[in-house]
Amino acid sequence: MSQFIVSARKYRPQRFEDVVGQQHIALTLKNALATDHVAHAFLFCGPRGVGKTTCARILAKILNCQQRTPDYEACNNCSSCNSFNDNASFNIIELDAASNNSVEHIRALIEQVRFRPQEGQYKVFIIDEVHMLSNQAFNAFLKTLEEPPPYAIFILATTEKHKIIPTILSRCQIFDFRRITTGDMVLHLQKICQQEHIEAEADALHIIGQKADGALRDALSIFDRITSFSGKNIRYADVIENLNVLDYDYYFQITDALLAEDLSALMLLFDQIVRKGFEPDIFINGLAEHLRNILVCKDPATLALLETGDNLRERYLRQAQMAPASFLLTGLNLCNDCDINYKMARHKRLHVEMALIKMCRINSAVKAAQMGGMEKKTPDPSITPVSKPITANSPAQNTPNPASAAPANQGGNAAPLGKDALSTLTAEIKLGLKKADKFSLNLTHFEEAVKVEQAELARRESLFSLANTQKAWGEYAARTESPSLRQALNMAKLEIEDKTVVATVGLSIQAGLIKDEMTKIMDYLRHQMQDMMIKLKVLFDESLSPNIEVPKPARALSTREKLERMKSENPAVGDFLSRFDMNLLD
Repeated sequence: MSQFIVSARKYRPQRFEDVVGQQHIALTLKNALATDHVAHAFLFCGPRGVGKTTCARILAKILNCQQRTPDYEACNNCSSCNSFNDNASFNIIELDAASNNSVEHIRALIEQVRFRPQEGQYKVFIIDEVHMLSNQAFNAFLKTLEEPPPYAIFILATTEKHKIIPTILSRCQIFDFRRITTGDMVLHLQKICQQEHIEAEADALHIIGQKADGALRDALSIFDRITSFSGKNIRYADVIENLNVLDYDYYFQITDALLAEDLSALMLLFDQIVRKGFEPDIFINGLAEHLRNILVCKDPATLALLETGDNLRERYLRQAQMAPASFLLTGLNLCNDCDINYKMARHKRLHVEMALIKMCRINSAVKAAQMGGMEKKTPDPSITPVSKPITANSPAQNTPNPASAAPANQGGNAAPLGKDALSTLTAEIKLGLKKADKFSLNLTHFEEAVKVEQAELARRESLFSLANTQKAWGEYAARTESPSLRQALNMAKLEIEDKTVVATVGLSIQAGLIKDEMTKIMDYLRHQMQDMMIKLKVLFDESLSPNIEVPKPARALSTREKLERMKSENPAVGDFLSRFDMNLLD
């Protein structure tokens, strides 16, 4: 039985031209090699799994290659390339800073810098996860990094550039790696499928790419997992089952039910989704993404933002033709509010169902609002023509019956609606409202629900005030068990900037104590104010430090003063000295 090699290792790029999604990095490094302008220190930073360490190894391999190709790639035939491929090169030293982060490890590395390369021109040091080094290790590394020997090149890689001290950043050429797009991942996975003789549906590979969230290494790990289940035939159904992803078809059916205002079908579909084991918040976020994709398809200029397969793209385009922009924007807003308040809701499922009910009434509310505006402008349309004609492109005519639309004239502007067409439109709106009465969800109830929700939002906004914040802050301080933290909280000066609570203290140690407890304090304030958008910011202002009078040290007493104090405190001492005629000061 042959040993299995995961795809992330088996198909790891060996040349810059094979690197996926980082062409800007590869081109810059190739030009540096072509012009012999190779820096002595590089910093590769970016998200996980995007090729930082891979590019570092490729660059190290090319630097010592003895027979570079005309396009400045490694030849893979010379002794240096062969030793690198066999992991036996003494000129390329890799260090994992996550487990070798002390001063002693950096000193050992500096000792290796002193020795020239045994073969080749350069000695390359690759330090992965360099942000894990301690401050003392960074300081020990500074001098060597700034003025290394001419044969030494350092390549640092990190996922958290903000944790690296500025003195290190200023000594490196910084390269920012991008997230890998879903399209690039799908193309790469298709190449692997061809080499492995695997048949894969395009939609299945798109799901893998989206689930990887910009990390190609994660996409390859998911690909291996799916192939272990599916074998040589990767289907869309197998992928969504293994990755616990809700099928796109549910979102299309949900949107169709919303557009048709079919509340019964809507509730039944949502029940099926919950019974399959999907959490309501996962569903509402997926629905928001689905509505966003439909909105993207409304304009050909933004169609490139849709990262799906061709079959799925056609379904999005068809549904985009049926969904008005007002419906999509209002639906996105309702999904966003539902997601924000989901954590605070006691009945999670009912909270999502209420959002779906509101979305089911969007079109009726829009039509009713347009009808109300039309009645104000045209009190008697049979006698007086409307001052602003309702055109065939008007949202008021977005109804299933095309007969209600007026024909356009040759100039491109639509003709005004006549009396019959207007009567037909009014009858259709009334028919829609009667259908809604079947579910006891008429327009009056919807408007009342909106007013109640707006009142609730206003009440939550009023909760977040300086007085209430100070009260909640004091309650948290009284509950804490740490006396030093309690004192720091009580001495903090509170201010409110938009949705941010700014706490200013006069001692740096107090600022550190509050920052260590920041997450818990912020959760408590959000719970008390019923607002998940509240943030906490801690500032240190030395001018607020308490004025503490430091007592001056007492002056040391002389021998005579000590004796006199002893006599004053105990007269028997003086009588004793007089009786025996003793003079202790002689």
